[in-house]
Amino acid sequence: MRKAVFPGSFDPLTLGHTDVIDRALPLFEEIILAIGTNSDKNYMFSLEERLHFLKETYKDIPKVKVMTYKGLTVDFCKEQGADFLLRGLRSVQDLEFEKAIGQTNYKMAGIDTVFLICSSGHSHISSTVVRDVIRHGGDYEFMVPDVVRKKA
Repeated sequence: MRKAVFPGSFDPLTLGHTDVIDRALPLFEEIILAIGTNSDKNYMFSLEERLHFLKETYKDIPKVKVMTYKGLTVDFCKEQGADFLLRGLRSVQDLEFEKAIGQTNYKMAGIDTVFLICSSGHSHISSTVVRDVIRHGGDYEFMVPDVVRKKA
């Protein structure tokens, strides 16, 4: 079974995330959306809210699972029997950053990383940008799924 883990904080889930996930669905029998927990990080949305965003968005797609994890992503992949990591690329800077992590993950655990380039119209969207727009009272709704629009 081709199983992939798409790790992230999803703070919040964006249309950039859903673009990558939706386009990866035909490539894998199962995709685990894995929220990494980091007690040193301050999140805008609680873990429960972020889990809700993912579960609600993908509730009708049985091949998508939503989980949380602590520690190294490759260790989580091995625990779940996943041979692939899924990552989205918005820019050359993302490629350079993700390439180094992907090479390290492969060296450590033999986990390959599959990169999907964000679709046209989504490359400007990041959780960081969305959080900043929300903090300053701007219109963020065109960058997030309905479930996030209702909560933020």
